[in-house]
Amino acid sequence: MTVRIGVVTFPGSLDDRDAQRAVRIAGAEPVALWHGSHDLEGVDAVILPGGFSYGDYLRSGAIAALSPIMTEIKDAAAKGMPILGICNGFQMLVEAHLLPGGLIRNDHQHFVRRDQKLTVENADTAWTNEFTRGQEIIIPLKNAEGGYIAADETLDRIEGEGLVAFRYAGVNPNGSLRDIAGLTNPAGNVVGLMPHPEHATEPGFGPDTAAAMRSGVDGLPFFTSAIAAVARVAA
Repeated sequence: MTVRIGVVTFPGSLDDRDAQRAVRIAGAEPVALWHGSHDLEGVDAVILPGGFSYGDYLRSGAIAALSPIMTEIKDAAAKGMPILGICNGFQMLVEAHLLPGGLIRNDHQHFVRRDQKLTVENADTAWTNEFTRGQEIIIPLKNAEGGYIAADETLDRIEGEGLVAFRYAGVNPNGSLRDIAGLTNPAGNVVGLMPHPEHATEPGFGPDTAAAMRSGVDGLPFFTSAIAAVARVAA
């Protein structure tokens, strides 16, 4: 079967084409979806890409979270469809209450861009099943409002239920509480993170690594994991 993964474009999206390319490299069919539509076009999974939807007015992702297609995405998520939010997409997921907490301006008040080391904390989700728990990966990061926050009781619940998907390693680039870089929902089908795995899927275009410059492909398992998860459900 050919797995079809939708990538939603919002006004101000700028990594939607990169996400589509990553899907294609991973072996699935990318499907362009429009924020104003109520039709998911029969896709098997959905990616909310990075960018500056609606110019990041109000709070990043707050307006996009109210877009027509988000109604369909919430319904699909409740039924188990794999949903991935990358950077601005992660912000949309928390604004839509598909993931807990919130994201605020970086504690140093500057835009940050770096090749970021992450530790995989949960390898049992639809988007992380081809990693191993404790694995360290390098994924490009670029954000101005990437500081993850939540109330202490929420943070304790997230930790206790194993909902931290990724944690910053080596350095915390934006002041995120407990070094949280990404989360999953309890069902494991909805995942959001601030770093950009779609920028680390092809040799020669990924982050710098110890092996060689621009060689990292640590983002590719995000997309192949989703393909495998969909295939298992269909089997």
